[in-house]
Parts: sequence; C-alpha cells; structure tokens
Amino acid sequence: MVWGKDVRLARITSGGKMVCVPMDHGLSSGPIKGLEDMELAVKRVEEGGGTAVVVHKGIIKQLEKPPKLGLIMHLSGSTSLGSIPDWKVRVGSVEEALFLGADGVSVHVNIGGDCEAEMLSKLGNVADECDQWGMPLLAMMYPRGKNIKDPDDPQVVAQVTRIGAELGADIVKTTYTGDLDSFKQVVKSCPAKVVIAGGPKAETDRDVLEMVAGAMEAGAIGVTFGRNVFQHSNPAAMLRAISVIIREKASVELALGELELA
Repeated sequence: MVWGKDVRLARITSGGKMVCVPMDHGLSSGPIKGLEDMELAVKRVEEGGGTAVVVHKGIIKQLEKPPKLGLIMHLSGSTSLGSIPDWKVRVGSVEEALFLGADGVSVHVNIGGDCEAEMLSKLGNVADECDQWGMPLLAMMYPRGKNIKDPDDPQVVAQVTRIGAELGADIVKTTYTGDLDSFKQVVKSCPAKVVIAGGPKAETDRDVLEMVAGAMEAGAIGVTFGRNVFQHSNPAAMLRAISVIIREKASVELALGELELA
C-alpha cells in the first residue's frame, strides 16, 4: 500500500535520489548573491534537473506559478543580525506547509551549543506532526556550538547524524567528513537516508563534484547544495553535472566534461 508520505517523498526525490537546493538563506543572511530573484533561482534549479528546493513559506506564497519540482518548506529560522544566530526557532507548521502545497518540511538543528535542547524538542515535535499528516521530514543536523572542538570529526558527525534519525527524520542532511571511509561509517550508523550539505562556496567545480562522488560511493542518496549551485556562474549547468554523478553514477571527469560543454 502507498501512503501519503511515500507519494510526497517521490516528489522530492527521483528514483530514490535527491538533488536538492536549499534557498532559505534570505531569512538568515538576506538577499545574497544568486537569491536576489527567487523566481529566477527556482527556474534555474528546474532547468538543471533538481528534484527539490528548500524555501520559506513566504517564498512559496509569492511564486508566480507552481514549480516543476518538489517543494520543501523550511520550518526553522534565525538571522545573522540576532544575538544568537545559531539558535534556530520554529517559524512554521506542518499543517501550514500542506495548505501551501509543500511536499516536505525541513528543520535545522545545531548540536553542541546552549540552545541545543530547545532545537531537539522542536525536531521531535515536528517529526510527530509529520507522521500524523504523512509529510516527509528533512532534518538538517550540524555539529555547531561551543562544545564542538572539530566539526569534521567523523565520530561527531556520526552522532549528530544519528540524532536526526533517532528523533524521526526521514532524511538527514549533514556535513561530509572529507573522506570516503569515515563517511561510510556515518551512513552505515544512520537508520534514515543521508544527504550531504555543500557548506561554503567551494574554490573549484572539481572540489564540489569530488565531494558528491565520495558521498554517493559512501551510501548517501544525494545532496542539498546551496551556494555551490545558486552562486555558480551557471547554476543549471552545475546542477546537471552534480545530477549525472548522483543519478547515473558518472565519474567526476565525465561530470566536468558535461559542465565544460554548457
């Protein structure tokens, strides 16, 4: 039997793989490069073959037409102007996301700081609501706080990733540990599906694509890349290069070739 959550998961993925572009940065950082025109930004993700975007509710309301990809409504927020930017508070509901036509919701949790407990409570509550409504949940789990000595420590990343699964996420977004073997252990120890974050804008396209290839070989189902896509000189082409690795298991060299042809 197919349930509502299965239907919605199929809308934000393709063949079980995710090529997602988070574009919720306007709340935290303002209209940064690549996100000045959200209509255009979403269109570029469509052109590049992305499976989904992550946006806040106000952006969904302002879109001129329904996008031809999955919509994930972000339920977390804070701003760079606030006193505790890493404290992500709840700014929306699952029911509201359904009303707006979203196919999934996402929650951001920073582990290791003073506000961790409140964010964990929020994640658990949202997970319960998602189960009630048949809504997929993407948990963005980051090792980020005063108690985190090394955010790239594989053991830390594995624990942070596992927390997302323990509290009910269907898909957990986390940082890539930097090497295949250690990230294999992260994926293996997480009961939920795993996707990787892109992090800051990378220096080269090869750096981005090698990260994608490593994560996929380790068992991830895809990526959620923001700046490395929407701040690229050709976002649609970069997304196609990423997609060919994720969906077709292409090599980095082949993906770079696709990018150079754009």
